[in-house]
Amino acid sequence: MHHMTTLHEEQPLLRAVTAAGDAALAVEVLELRARNEQLEQALESRAVIDQAPGMVMVLAPCSSEQSWGLLVDVSQHCNVKLRDVAAALVATTKGQELPEAIRCEWRGALWRLRALERR
Repeated sequence: MHHMTTLHEEQPLLRAVTAAGDAALAVEVLELRARNEQLEQALESRAVIDQAPGMVMVLAPCSSEQSWGLLVDVSQHCNVKLRDVAAALVATTKGQELPEAIRCEWRGALWRLRALERR
């Protein structure tokens, strides 16, 4: 898993750069490191988010658009970030159970999908 740098860990760098008289450089370095950490987290999340729709298509035979819609639907109804819903679903491949709220909402989302198909 990914390690987020804390302000405490950045203080030696801040002191060194500030002592050299370049506070603007210290701020820029901190901002770039924070952005780099955000991008790394986004890449990690993206991999999980890319796997989840395929799993949904297998588990609940549906199109890729419908699988994406199911993920979004569950995320919105559970008030859980999409990446966390996707991660929970992918974690089931490693023996973990879906959290109760997500499991209940999957049932509802699948029921709504099937009801739409019957129309």
